[in-house]
Amino acid sequence: MCTITFWPRTNGYCVGMNRDEQRTRVAGLPVRRYEGPSGPALHPSEPSGGTWVSVNAHGVTLGLINSYGIPRVPPGTPTSRGKIVESACTARSRADVEAVLQSLPLPSIRPFRLIGIFPHPGEVWEWRWDLQRLDEIRCGWSPGQWISSSVNEPKAQQSRTVVFRGRCARPDAGTVHWLRALHGSHAPLLGAFSTCMHRPDAVTVSYTEIEVDEARAVMRYHPGPPCELRGKQPSEGPLELQRDPAGPLV
Repeated sequence: MCTITFWPRTNGYCVGMNRDEQRTRVAGLPVRRYEGPSGPALHPSEPSGGTWVSVNAHGVTLGLINSYGIPRVPPGTPTSRGKIVESACTARSRADVEAVLQSLPLPSIRPFRLIGIFPHPGEVWEWRWDLQRLDEIRCGWSPGQWISSSVNEPKAQQSRTVVFRGRCARPDAGTVHWLRALHGSHAPLLGAFSTCMHRPDAVTVSYTEIEVDEARAVMRYHPGPPCELRGKQPSEGPLELQRDPAGPLV
């Protein structure tokens, strides 16, 4: 279970991501800088390796959520979905991400949805893998949200979307304060379907926040439910952006 929120800004954008996991899952590691073949990237990680969200020096953000609506499982020993974002975290473009996906052993990877945000030329793409085919969907450069739930995905989608759309009309929409309040929300009721999710067996285990402008990207990470962030400051990792000949951010 996870929730990703995207909000475009003038010359940039912001992203919030809640990661929902079993309470018994080992905690993720803080944000670190990764040096890749096409530049540096920032991301938290699993103790065993792999990650679920990243931002790089090209201003590209990738976020991965599970696809619980597809009951199929790969044969044999599955390859961790955490390798997907880790492998593509320095991608400059949609084509770079596609090349990485095609190089991975997809038949051994459980179903997933990968969200890619590309400020040059202002595109958002989603890739969906269902163990049979890899589909890509072009999303608009407009506020959006992607949701997964292992309990009842349609109900979680409906509940969280109502809250998201209601908050889109607020005058502070798209600010860091607004993003944190949204991802820390227990509306309409604290439980399995609230954006900040709490169940007896599972909980929102971390909150990641990304801001990208013309000069830099910043990733902030809180290793716990975002409802606990009030009055606190998450750890922060800045990253200077490389100049892109395509021009300024959308």
